[in-house]
Amino acid sequence: MENQRNISEFILLGLSYEQNIQIFCFVLFLFCYVALLVGKLLILISIQCSPLFNQPMYYFLSHLSSMDICYTSSVTPKLIGDLLEGTKTISYDNCMLQAFAMHFFGSIEIFILTAMAFDRYVAICKPLHYTTIMNRTRCNLLVLAGWAGGVLHSFPQLSMTVRLPFCGPNEIDHYFCDIFPLLKIACTDTYVTGILVVANSGLILLVIFVVLFISYVIILFTLRNHSGEGRRKALSTCGSHITVVILFFGPSIFIYLRPPTTYPEDKIFALFYTTIAPMFNPLIYTLRNTEMKKAIRKVWCQRLVSKELQN
Repeated sequence: MENQRNISEFILLGLSYEQNIQIFCFVLFLFCYVALLVGKLLILISIQCSPLFNQPMYYFLSHLSSMDICYTSSVTPKLIGDLLEGTKTISYDNCMLQAFAMHFFGSIEIFILTAMAFDRYVAICKPLHYTTIMNRTRCNLLVLAGWAGGVLHSFPQLSMTVRLPFCGPNEIDHYFCDIFPLLKIACTDTYVTGILVVANSGLILLVIFVVLFISYVIILFTLRNHSGEGRRKALSTCGSHITVVILFFGPSIFIYLRPPTTYPEDKIFALFYTTIAPMFNPLIYTLRNTEMKKAIRKVWCQRLVSKELQN
């Protein structure tokens, strides 16, 4: 604990030192964050105010949208603010909190994606038993299991991180506090801790990705027996899920499923799973989803009509 007290704050080196690049990144990520908030809130309100909320797939989608907001908000607002400042600092406590929040909400998001894949598997492979299997109680249990999984993943990560002694230097070669960049500047041998982080983060990502991959292979195999219209509808929904999974899991696996070290490219890959993928999720889930588009038009057209009548 004495070693930890030697450093009260960290300096984030960010994405670039070039002023023009920082201004460009500020405009870009401010747009991305606003687009993400608008898109997620649009999905949340549209689902909550329509009968879609009673369907398991959209029930999970509303939870996924909430987690996306929390997950991205743990990183992106700080990044946007730092792009306008000369020195990018973060206190020790806020750094630990940011690392914890990112892994906590990110892991819940992963488990909800798994629940959504299970929902699609039951809907396509066991359609006659769908309403019995995917009742609201089981959906609530799956969401609760996702939160429990987030706790089991993130608290050990936090415990390992706060035990690291930091004596100096205090410069983190990243735009947010993450485990591997912190291991790099810790003044102790972090080999065992790094292996534990890979086991906790990398292997979880790999196992869940393999489970998702196998489930969608089974789904696609089962679709051969469906009618042309049913096949197109199922492929549209599953295609959205698969796109989200690839955008999120691809960069994440590259970062966490390898020996505990850092590379300059890590920042670019991290942008995909912290900002870019969550921003595209609303487009992916709405543009190719007829029910979602109908719900959005119905909910917001009714709101506009009621507002005009009041005026």
